[in-house]
Amino acid sequence: MRYRAAKQFIINKLRSELPEGLSYHGFHHTMDVWRTASALCVSEGIKGRMVNLVKTAALLHDSGFVKNQHDGHEHQGCLLAQALLPQFGYTPNDIDLICGMIMATKIPQSPKSLPEQIICDADLDYLGRPDFHKIGSSLFRELSLYNLIQGEQTWNRIQVNFLSAHRFHTQTNQKLREPVKQAYLNELRILVATYDEVLK
Repeated sequence: MRYRAAKQFIINKLRSELPEGLSYHGFHHTMDVWRTASALCVSEGIKGRMVNLVKTAALLHDSGFVKNQHDGHEHQGCLLAQALLPQFGYTPNDIDLICGMIMATKIPQSPKSLPEQIICDADLDYLGRPDFHKIGSSLFRELSLYNLIQGEQTWNRIQVNFLSAHRFHTQTNQKLREPVKQAYLNELRILVATYDEVLK
């Protein structure tokens, strides 16, 4: 497996082919997930070849956005992995594991192994971080641009429902991110309650 060569190829592809309007799902998000997944591998005790498989999955998890579509981008990323990775020495089993990690990030998340849990938690790590509001705003802008959401009140209601249903999977993020996420959820519930008060 020539991970470093694959990483550089994927980075170059994302930089040149991702649409400009992706204020959330852009190259910066991929690298954030890659960094977080790398750190989670350490804290969760992932070692050896699997570390590079997790890192590769992190790089490819939103690569389907090069097709400029939100729906089904996980499947497109898996197809890209299958087409791209054999030339870098990844085995069919490696690619199956990577595709499993990519597909696990589809909402609602459905990780079945620790590597899949790591990718899922890395993908939504911001839910329990200080940059929650900044990153959330970038997602709102992106969804608005693609006409996938209408209005800030609708967005905040969606956030309450999403945060209420979401759970971190790794022990690391359950400890570090979940309490912070719950604080944001409480803030949003209070805000959304004011919308309902206006209607009374």
